[in-house]
Amino acid sequence: MSQELIARVKDFALRIIHLYIALPRRTEAQVIGKQLLRSGTSVGAHYSEATRARSKAEFISKLEVALQELEESRYWIELLTMAEIVPLKRLQPLLEETTALIAIFTASTKTVKRSAIR
Repeated sequence: MSQELIARVKDFALRIIHLYIALPRRTEAQVIGKQLLRSGTSVGAHYSEATRARSKAEFISKLEVALQELEESRYWIELLTMAEIVPLKRLQPLLEETTALIAIFTASTKTVKRSAIR
């Protein structure tokens, strides 16, 4: 699963990069876009670090940071649509992938936390 998930978060980052490149050059679009670019591209880096964790606690910590970045990314994507910079129809697949990744990372975190208690 980790190699598949690494590929998935890299694809997520590439989608964020392509979205940023396509944004209008208006100030508000660029400010929101740069925030999304930072949070969206860091998810994969944090997950990659998690796969190399030396302990369960470190793994959980890295996954939780990746989750925070995903939540932030979802916020910026939603803001792009609410500000009518990008139509929701265009960003719906990206929002769905963000939500799916949040669910995967949340489940992984819960599973590791449960196994650490045993």
